[in-house]
Amino acid sequence: MARDPWLDNVKFTLVTLVVIGHSMGLLGATALDLQVYDFIYFWHIPAFVLLSGHLSKSFVWDRRHLSSLVTTIALPYLMFEPALYYFRRHIDQPEDGPLWLEPHWAMWYLCVLFFWRLATPVLKKHWVAVPIAVAVSLLGGLTDELIFCLPRILGLLPFFVLGLHLRREHLTRLTRWWVKPFAIVALVWIFRFSADTDEWARSAFLYYDQGYSMLGFSDGDAMVIRAKVLAIGLLGTASVLALIPRRASVVSTMGSATLVVYLFHGFFVRYADYRGWLDPYLESQWLSIGLVLGGAIALSCFLAAPPVARVLTWCVDPIGSVRRLRYGGGTRPLARQREDDAGDGRGDRPHAGAGSR
Repeated sequence: MARDPWLDNVKFTLVTLVVIGHSMGLLGATALDLQVYDFIYFWHIPAFVLLSGHLSKSFVWDRRHLSSLVTTIALPYLMFEPALYYFRRHIDQPEDGPLWLEPHWAMWYLCVLFFWRLATPVLKKHWVAVPIAVAVSLLGGLTDELIFCLPRILGLLPFFVLGLHLRREHLTRLTRWWVKPFAIVALVWIFRFSADTDEWARSAFLYYDQGYSMLGFSDGDAMVIRAKVLAIGLLGTASVLALIPRRASVVSTMGSATLVVYLFHGFFVRYADYRGWLDPYLESQWLSIGLVLGGAIALSCFLAAPPVARVLTWCVDPIGSVRRLRYGGGTRPLARQREDDAGDGRGDRPHAGAGSR
């Protein structure tokens, strides 16, 4: 199957933003740190969810697709959830909650993607599923149940369903030249708006991982805030997609290693936090932000580099790697466009005592 360079560019860009978002938790608590953090979190999770929905359009309840769901989503979750959990305990960053039932830190996305994809044949039947998903998201904040990250399954559902119903030509329209100036203006507005997040909401609304009762707002006010956050997330998603280049490049070749970057970057970020590598530079906010951005991009490129990704794919997709080797296809990571993508997990907002789920 011929690959789409634009989709590969989008996938690598978004997974790099995942790494950047998590790495922002290493920063201090300056106003600029928090503004950059909130700016990224307004739209990069929604963008990855929408892309995952778009790439799930072909999923049906047959043996091949269900088998792929187990081997490329469920199995990596079962392996990497305890791996990262015990790694964090080893470096004195313990987490609460039962393994697998309450996903820890970045592992939440595999869990919720499993349930979204399983429901895809129903969700893609009719476009009316989109407004229904919005209603489900607004009402979903009324639950405090954390099993399988239920608040996120419900809260982010509109972006996944919208991705299912967007055709390729819809996304192509975003890449037209005249859309780009509007996209830049929109992102600048979101960045400026992010400076005032704590005046009308909380950054926790951007995670979609808690019920309204835990966020300090009444249910009615929280629903209004969530509606605003959904709208800003959609605007940011459309703007970023409009600015990502369509032509093939070295970035395109790394777009097939999205899951490798997603699953392995957490070990590097948490270890950097444990060792305090950024601490000497926190007094200079511009330098520390620059180091985080540069380090995160470098880490993504390293993990997605074909020689590295080829080896790590054996850990991410062992069954698929054996099959590809058996049938002479090598061990190329995620070699087909329809394969699964994973996106961001909740990051640690850059301030003292930030949550680490």
